[in-house]
Formats: sequence, C-alpha cells, structure tokens
Amino acid sequence: MTHRRDAGPPGAAADGTAEHRAGNTWDSALSSEEFAAVKGAGFDPVGQVLGTAVFTIGYTGVWGCPGAWSTEGGRKAPSSAWDSSFAPLVRTLYAARRLALGRAVAECRALGGDGIVGVGLRVDEFPAGGLEFTASGTAVRARSRVRPRLPFTSHLGGQDFAKLIHTGWVPTGLAFGIALATRHDDWRTSRRTRWTAGNQEVDGYTQLISHVRHDARNQLALDAATHGGDGVVVDEVELTVSESECPGLGYSRDLSAEAVLVGTCIARFGRSEQPSGPGPLTIMRLERER
Repeated sequence: MTHRRDAGPPGAAADGTAEHRAGNTWDSALSSEEFAAVKGAGFDPVGQVLGTAVFTIGYTGVWGCPGAWSTEGGRKAPSSAWDSSFAPLVRTLYAARRLALGRAVAECRALGGDGIVGVGLRVDEFPAGGLEFTASGTAVRARSRVRPRLPFTSHLGGQDFAKLIHTGWVPTGLAFGIALATRHDDWRTSRRTRWTAGNQEVDGYTQLISHVRHDARNQLALDAATHGGDGVVVDEVELTVSESECPGLGYSRDLSAEAVLVGTCIARFGRSEQPSGPGPLTIMRLERER
C-alpha cells in the first residue's frame, strides 16, 4: 500500500502546489473537436472539475400580495415593496452559484490549471429537500510561462474558446444576472386570457417578462464589471414562469417569472487587432513561361 505525504485535494502536492508528472492520466468533458481546438490554442486539459452546493430554499421575503403594480410617469411599474420582495432569495441564488463555481475553481488550482472551459451550471432538486447547485467543466493549462493570478472561468466550449484566443481575447470569469418578479393575475389579465377574448396581447404578462429580463441584464452588467473585462459574451437567457396561489387573496393566483443570464467576461490581451479569418491567398500565374 502506497502512502502519500499530502492530504490535500487530488493533484495537490505536499506543499500545496499542483503535482505534475510525466504520463499522468487526465480526463475531460471535451469532445474530440473541442479537444483539438483547445490544443490548437495553446492549452492542455488537466482534468475535469466539479463544484457543488446544496441549499435549503425557504424564505423568499415575500409578504402579502407581491404582485401589485403602480403607475409611475404614465407607465406601469412595480411598486417599491414588490420590487424588493425577492431580495433575500435572489442573494441566496447568487451565493449558491458562486459557492459551487468557487469549489470548481479550487479543484482547477489543485490540478495546476489556469482556467476552466465549457463550464456548465445546473440547478436540480435535491432528493432530501432543497436545491443542488453544480458547476462543472474541464480545467486547462496554458503552454506558457505566464500564469494568470486567478484561474479564469468560461461557459464557452472548446471551439469558441479557441476562436476567442486566436483573435486576441481571453476570458476572465463568469458573470451572472438573476432576477425574480411576480405579478398578481388580476381581472385585467384574466379577461384577456379567456378563450372568448380573441387574439390580443396580454400586456400584464408582457410587462412582467420584460421587467424580469431587463433586470437580469442590468444585474449581469453589474456582476461583469467586477471581473475587470472589456465586455461580456452572453449565453442564452433562461426564463422560468410559474403560477401559485396568491398569499393575500387565496381565491386568485400570482404569476412568477425568474430570468437567469450567464456570460463570460473577456479582455483583450493583444494591443493590435488580429484578423479573425485566414490571411490573404497568394495568386500565382499558371501559364508556362515562353
């Protein structure tokens, strides 16, 4: 039986640094095309990483009927009480994702990686209750003497990550935008959703969806600013809509919407613009010389 001197995470040496040996076997979540693209960009995979956190989600901060809308400046807008009612829950959703991502980054550092590509974020119901937040991806290490101060995280897959590097950009970190909103399904919306209402816009639902998406975009921009990038490459927005019994008026319902945006902050590491496509072709004459 072989005894190791270190008691740290897998891949960590006794002094806390990553242990690298020739012939080490690594695993990855990359496809063959992604693997080739990452290698072509000057990076080597060093192993799969996973971070997870299980949270009990109970207190939301909602009291009474949270779906009341007021009129400000001639337009429909959520009241201040409605707008901030989900603040405790939103803070928890941010904290859970960041904790899971931070644990994946810790595994990346233990393996000697410089960053994680293809980060996938999942939220699933935990069998014993609560929600399980997971962040997984493939840790990669640059074939360079220059090491980043902190490992980067990116939702981009292998090919997109390689395109980013080849055009003079580097990912700096994942950013989140999370927003929750609820609208009371009052007589105005109920009247427009009846089968006898015909084809028309349900403006109450439109306002709810527009508000929650706009709020998520604003939160993403605020979170992206903390990563020091020049911009953010945004993934598709995840929108979840559900209905529940109104806590204030038991005979009616509230419609809730949750929007989650995930993006990768990027920064330019080259001063000059690099062409994004292949270089110009050389034209040669094919006629024989006479």
